[in-house]
Amino acid sequence: MNQAKNIISIDNLSFGYHNKQVLDGICLDVPEGSIFGFLGPNGAGKTTTIKILLGLLKVADGHVSLFEKDINDHRIEGLKLTGTMVEDPSLYDHLNARENLKINCVIRKIPTTRIEEVLSQVGLTSDAHRKVRTYSSGMKQRLALAQALLPEPRLLMLDEPINGLDPAGIIEIRNLLLDLNQNHGITIFLSSHILPEIEKLCSHVSVINKRNILYQGSMNGLLNTGINGVRLIVETDQPAKTKELLSGSYHIEASGANKIIVNLSDRNEAKEIAKRLVDAEIGILLLQPEIHELEASFLELLKDN
Repeated sequence: MNQAKNIISIDNLSFGYHNKQVLDGICLDVPEGSIFGFLGPNGAGKTTTIKILLGLLKVADGHVSLFEKDINDHRIEGLKLTGTMVEDPSLYDHLNARENLKINCVIRKIPTTRIEEVLSQVGLTSDAHRKVRTYSSGMKQRLALAQALLPEPRLLMLDEPINGLDPAGIIEIRNLLLDLNQNHGITIFLSSHILPEIEKLCSHVSVINKRNILYQGSMNGLLNTGINGVRLIVETDQPAKTKELLSGSYHIEASGANKIIVNLSDRNEAKEIAKRLVDAEIGILLLQPEIHELEASFLELLKDN
């Protein structure tokens, strides 16, 4: 089985402004075909990293590649395959959607035949004749995404794509991004502080704080394992006997009326627990890892850092 290529690869990248260190030897890999969430508090280094990826800041210490090519040497080539959307996209409110897209096509030397294609992709064909000032926030974000899709990108870089949207607008953008990824094969790299949406959207995630990457990997890895090991929910028909049986070998973190939560260092220990319960003739009602919410895991990472 072929291993997925990394569309973005950052190796030992450091960067500073006026003797202030902003990034300190960070490493980051974004697999092709992923929806990759880039998380961190304000001032953590997210914006600087994105500016470097877009070629707005030059790499001097470390290595950054886009589509497996050095960004310093192949910046223009890489950006031609990249669509971008910033938090407050530039749209001409007095023009309609088609006119906005046509201006982009002329400036970027993109065939105007792409206009109807991207309008269809983002679901704006029937409203393309309307002035942008009449659009809802969600529709404006969809138009901004249409602009980003004009060059037929393999990669979308999005900065806070759902910030300021109402619940309906958030759902619109979420479904659109999932469609672009799953049905059009576009890799998506996005930064956001709206953690519940990142949890719904992203297959992979990276957390940055105080110039360093604290976590990088799959979303499931972060949610299922957490930071301090696996929390196993054990529910049986004899909770008191279960707690007595396991407390000598495992740390019992919490207990309820019918269940206990066991903190494991390794997921494979769950098999041993199941065997011990069966041998003790204790009926197992539930045995599963506790799923962490992203917010809890995120805060735990920051606390430990």
